Amino acid sequence: MKLDIKPITPERVSDFLYFFDHVAFTDNPDWASCYCYYSHIACHAEQWAKRSKEENRDGARQLILTETMKGYLAYIDDSPVGWCNANHKASYPRLLAEKELWEPAREKIGSIVCFIIAPHHRRKGIAHQLADAACSGFKSKGYDCAEAYPRKQASSDAQHYHGPLSLYMKAGFTVHKEFADYFIVRKRL
Repeated sequence: MKLDIKPITPERVSDFLYFFDHVAFTDNPDWASCYCYYSHIACHAEQWAKRSKEENRDGARQLILTETMKGYLAYIDDSPVGWCNANHKASYPRLLAEKELWEPAREKIGSIVCFIIAPHHRRKGIAHQLADAACSGFKSKGYDCAEAYPRKQASSDAQHYHGPLSLYMKAGFTVHKEFADYFIVRKRL
């Protein structure tokens, strides 16, 4: 399996949309309306639940076209099989709105907020390679550390959308903070 990892660009918006339209959630259609847009808006759960698939799809598309959404697509044979949403921490309104997650930054922090891997390609190391690409990208842009938010007691692939704690531990992250439902993990770059 030859895996290619490429940063999201306006030229790759159709690959991103194809992945979310037809591949990402074939085993979890209840989440198919997200388009990895969740972290890009600050709204209450009730407001998020009222948003349509089309609104989120168009929102993600616009963020990619304006180069506001950052991240990496994983490809096998030119077909997208994975996605990692990774950007400057301050670029995520949802993180800014969460008091537990936000603290005054003395450092330049890159955040990894989401992984989506095609169901038939899971457990093959794709998320690890996407995490490595995100950390390498952060390092090349002068970030001090990478940060992520794995959930505790996630019992399904869907609930591991932040990436499992084991993924981060293997990638050299350490626990920065621990809360009732999740960790904040960091890796010095």
